[in-house]
Amino acid sequence: MYYILYFSGNFFMKQQLLAGLFALVVSGLSSFCVCAQHLSGNIVFGVIQNKVPVLTGKKDNPVIGLHIPVYGRNEPVLSEVNLLLKGTVEPRELKQVRLYYTGSSAVFSTRQLVASAAPAAGQISLKGVQKLQEGNHFFWVSVELDQAADLLHTLDLVAKNIVLNGKIQTTPADFAGYSQRIGRALRNAGDDKVISYRIPGLETTKAGTLIAVYDIRYNSSVDLQEDVDVGMSRSVDGGQSWEPMRVIMDMGKYGGKPEDQNGIGDPSVLVDRQTGDIWVAALWLHGYPKQRAWNASQPGMEPSETGQLMLSKSSDDGKTWSSPINITRQVKDPSWRLCFQGPGRGITMADGTLVFPAQYKDSAGLPHATIIYSKDHGQTWKMGKAAYPNTTEAQVVEPESGTVMLNMRDNRGGFRTICTTRDLGETWTEHPSSRSALREPVCNASIIKHVYHGKPILFFVNPDAADGRHHMTIKASMDGGLSWPLQKQLLLDELRGSGYPSLTMIDEEHIGIVYEGSQADLVFEKVAVKEILGR
Repeated sequence: MYYILYFSGNFFMKQQLLAGLFALVVSGLSSFCVCAQHLSGNIVFGVIQNKVPVLTGKKDNPVIGLHIPVYGRNEPVLSEVNLLLKGTVEPRELKQVRLYYTGSSAVFSTRQLVASAAPAAGQISLKGVQKLQEGNHFFWVSVELDQAADLLHTLDLVAKNIVLNGKIQTTPADFAGYSQRIGRALRNAGDDKVISYRIPGLETTKAGTLIAVYDIRYNSSVDLQEDVDVGMSRSVDGGQSWEPMRVIMDMGKYGGKPEDQNGIGDPSVLVDRQTGDIWVAALWLHGYPKQRAWNASQPGMEPSETGQLMLSKSSDDGKTWSSPINITRQVKDPSWRLCFQGPGRGITMADGTLVFPAQYKDSAGLPHATIIYSKDHGQTWKMGKAAYPNTTEAQVVEPESGTVMLNMRDNRGGFRTICTTRDLGETWTEHPSSRSALREPVCNASIIKHVYHGKPILFFVNPDAADGRHHMTIKASMDGGLSWPLQKQLLLDELRGSGYPSLTMIDEEHIGIVYEGSQADLVFEKVAVKEILGR
């Protein structure tokens, strides 16, 4: 976050400028520069920019905001905005650049198109006419990317100057702005007439295919119980393009009840590294109209009593999937109120054991994180013992052969709780980094291991904040999770989203991530390992 203020003009100009700044802070626009320059005694000029990705698959990506407070009655006219295109994005990768007027609101919502241009070179001129009356005025420069834009490219779009009443007003030279990474809007709200997409999991198959799973929340963004299915997107080119969405788990109208009483979701995906099979675990709730599964599910084993732990399997690299397989009776204690997976992804251990993160609510309603595992490639499953009380949505990783690390969402907030086991959850040891190393706002996260040029590295991602789901940040640990140095971190999205992420290795040099971001329901980004490690 940074603020650069240049004042020139009278006291009333300063009042107008400060009012505009307050509007920006309230709107959550945390990074901006304001340049106040004298123009007929009553004009100031501000530039706004946020650290967010620019996405393919999305028509409008607001990348630069302009703030023009007006005091007085001379009604100046904005007639031109001139931009410089830098970074590694090529002009052909930009389909359209647009200038929108959002009136007195700093938020890119209700808007009026002022000008547009198809970039052909490194300089872009947006020419239109917008008369400005007394008050605060906001404009946004938006870009639409070509679908083939390279996900490893960056966009550096600089507001060179604006033209007000025929006079050029220049952005301060010391306003550098952000280099914005290119990503993919894997799922936007409204795609395929769906209200919301949430809870991503991401894995790479033995063939190198990316498999993304998530909730298809047809009617509402709320958790189960609702009309929810598990969706899947598949990419065979490292995330550059994705096949159309498929529904892979749908309980239909089981038991004569409507689909909004047979929701299935919160998926977790796992690839068996020995057989190549892909497993997806999900929670099914039967009945309980409009109640949340977390509270509605009760002790018992039957679908009419308690949530059910379901699996689906693919043996052909994600092209086809089995009907849902119910393993509730294999793993659940009848006295527990609920038992299901930790959403995101599981792992195959070095010895071939399949491990999903898991969670359950005991007979008193207290939640515990643990693991579900199979030693026979998914034929049978067992549940570990509780790792730590009042924890939920955990993620698993094998930092060294034979050790499972459970990285847990802690309902007390503040920091992640971390425990390890060497006997598949029969006993647990709290890790030295627990409740101190990884800040969190009570949210899901993701952690994976990768051997990079002979060095084992843990990569972790979550909303890196304690006060809300913002600042989605990837971190690297070179010492098995004991420390996460600041110089080995990469901020992806500073604004608020729903916050759930999932990581996978695309290849030796690149990480893939799907997360609930500020710019789309589900954002995919491809990140070079060296970007995180700082070399």
